[in-house]
Amino acid sequence: MNGFADQGLSEDSFGPSGGGLQAFDAFPKTKKTYLQQTTQGANWTLLLIVTCVWLSITETMRWWVGETSHTFSVEKGVGHEMQINLDVVVAMRCDDLHVNIQDASGDRILAGSALTKDNTRWLTWVEKSKNVHKLERSQGQKRYDEEDVHDYVGAKVKRKFPKTPRFRGPADACRIYGSLDANRVQGDFHITARGHGYMAFGEHLDHSQFNFSHQINELSFGPYYPSLTNPLDDTRSVTPTENDHFYKFQYYLSVVPTVYTDNSHTIVTNQYAVTEQSHGVSEVSVPGVFVKFDIEPIMLTISEYNGGFLALLIRLVNVVSGVMVAGGWCFRVGEALTEFYGKRKNRGDGLGVLHGRTPSYDEKRSI
Repeated sequence: MNGFADQGLSEDSFGPSGGGLQAFDAFPKTKKTYLQQTTQGANWTLLLIVTCVWLSITETMRWWVGETSHTFSVEKGVGHEMQINLDVVVAMRCDDLHVNIQDASGDRILAGSALTKDNTRWLTWVEKSKNVHKLERSQGQKRYDEEDVHDYVGAKVKRKFPKTPRFRGPADACRIYGSLDANRVQGDFHITARGHGYMAFGEHLDHSQFNFSHQINELSFGPYYPSLTNPLDDTRSVTPTENDHFYKFQYYLSVVPTVYTDNSHTIVTNQYAVTEQSHGVSEVSVPGVFVKFDIEPIMLTISEYNGGFLALLIRLVNVVSGVMVAGGWCFRVGEALTEFYGKRKNRGDGLGVLHGRTPSYDEKRSI
């Protein structure tokens, strides 16, 4: 009635007939005795399993790291002050240095009285700091999207700077460090020699004692996070020769207010790009270390988002099912092509002109 008997088949070949819920099964199962397992199919199945495992691990790692987005917007907040964190070592004695800040509003801050000065030895810092490097252009122009949000949201605010290391012998350098509040506007931060700075009065320092070689351990804006790395952190700049007493180091900073946020933390801070220029000057100019910073009127928001665990499961199911379905189609197409070309080859081995082969003389006599 159903054509199975004409083909030598029976209903029993498609799984056991059961009662209850099994009677509603719309997908008949073929018995194992009628299934043919091949080496090609086993290899293809193993390849699909390896692909699924690799894609699942990759998808899980992407979910664990999260997706980071960068958004620029106009700075709408009104902030009158901004904290500046500085830790720099200059190869001159503290009594011979002046530290000042002057902003675009005309206010001057005697940073020397707000910051801490410790006499030290220059060689001590050269030997102590192993990771100090010279500022390169690629490092100063560090892109804003290179930072890892985990480094920022996991950072903790710290108020104290590390202590100045002990040294032996006479002091020939000065460590200037601390935090101070300045107006949130464009400004200049400069370190000059005694009696040679802007609006400096008093005894002039002998020119032979000028040496503005320096090492910047920390220069940041906003709350002090020691674990965060800024472009000028751990950089050292030295004069070409010991006789270059009138030498000017200039840094141009573009400060961008930045907000780092993830699923549960938010940190408001600042980051900057820097351009450095250094050259010798004449004796009528003012040598020293000059940092000019400009506050950009934009805000950068760096957000990291991790989907929920349910979203991860859905993505894994989609990946595995997609690979298995696509792999099944490819395997069936490959089998069909193999069978098709196999039949054509077998037909080509037949007799007769129609099959592409002319019978020989002996074959004709036998016929």
